[in-house]
Amino acid sequence: MVSPPEIRRAVVIEDDPDIRGLLVRVLVKQGFDVTEADAGLPGLEEVRRRKPDLVTLDLNLPDVDGLDVCKMLREFSDAFIVMLTARADELDKLTGLDNGADEYISKPFSPRELQSRINALFRRRPSAAADSAARNDLERATEVQQSLLPKEDIRVEGYDVAGMFRPSRSVGGDFYDWYQTPDGLHLTFADAMGKGMGAALIAATVRAVMRSTGHRQDLDGAFATASKAIATDLDSSNSFATLFHARLDAASGTVSYVDAGHGLALHVRSGGTAHRLPSGGPPVGAWEGSSWPQSSLELAPGDSLVVVSDGVLDVFGSVEDFTEAVGHAAQSGDSAQGASAAIMALAPAETAEDDVTVVVVRRLPEDATA
Repeated sequence: MVSPPEIRRAVVIEDDPDIRGLLVRVLVKQGFDVTEADAGLPGLEEVRRRKPDLVTLDLNLPDVDGLDVCKMLREFSDAFIVMLTARADELDKLTGLDNGADEYISKPFSPRELQSRINALFRRRPSAAADSAARNDLERATEVQQSLLPKEDIRVEGYDVAGMFRPSRSVGGDFYDWYQTPDGLHLTFADAMGKGMGAALIAATVRAVMRSTGHRQDLDGAFATASKAIATDLDSSNSFATLFHARLDAASGTVSYVDAGHGLALHVRSGGTAHRLPSGGPPVGAWEGSSWPQSSLELAPGDSLVVVSDGVLDVFGSVEDFTEAVGHAAQSGDSAQGASAAIMALAPAETAEDDVTVVVVRRLPEDATA
């Protein structure tokens, strides 16, 4: 079955009746459903009513300046705007202004030139079917990513543990995973390169493989085995993943960990000083034959292990500013949940370009466990 062609709408805002008629004929010939207006204010109302895909807009209108009309259009419409001017000397000035127009043409213009310019604009915009497919892919990727997160809070005696995740508009490969062990807990924090479903599926593979090695006692050996299993999928997709994998021995406060290119884990001491744990090697899948040494740190009562995604780092101009801000935020909450929320607030949702993920493992002060 052949799908019907998309109906595209256009509004012509032009005070000269001859030019307006020519514009209408050219656009109708290109398959647009066209309405017209002879001044700026009725043109604005026509755009509100019709919700067009394209607007042609004369610069010199009898009631409102065309630049002002363009700015008002951008407050409520995402249509392509093609501005026309009868003065060639204004063209260079117009193209240097940030007024929201997508294209500029000087009068008199060739109908063929207008058609070519319009076709070029619409080649930038995906079809409705492609746009719908992209939205469906984004929704599925979001579902996969959400499914990777722990379903229940974890409870380790003497510790307060919390995690938060906020996806970006494009959905990446961030996730964290934890599970309780007889000695404490296992924690995995990862970011698969890329966006959308591809990154989400890579993240799902990483989570499954890391869980499968949890029974092994040697952390670095288990990580090496897991990385080899993951590398095949990463190589076939030309991707890589940063990983921070840790095991907590609750009785001693010892955190054994492997950092593969993540580099955004911090040891925040009870006094408030923060020390960023160094990365122990490249991301998994970046270079064949890589190895990652095991390291450790001691969580004293009141200390916290904080792991964040690069969505937080991107907010700051330097790693030093990032470390100081995260350390301060980690101490500002009276719980691991409060600390996680304070760290998330460093990268507000309205400005963050990437997923934002935070995990806090706080060892309770001795008086709190007594």
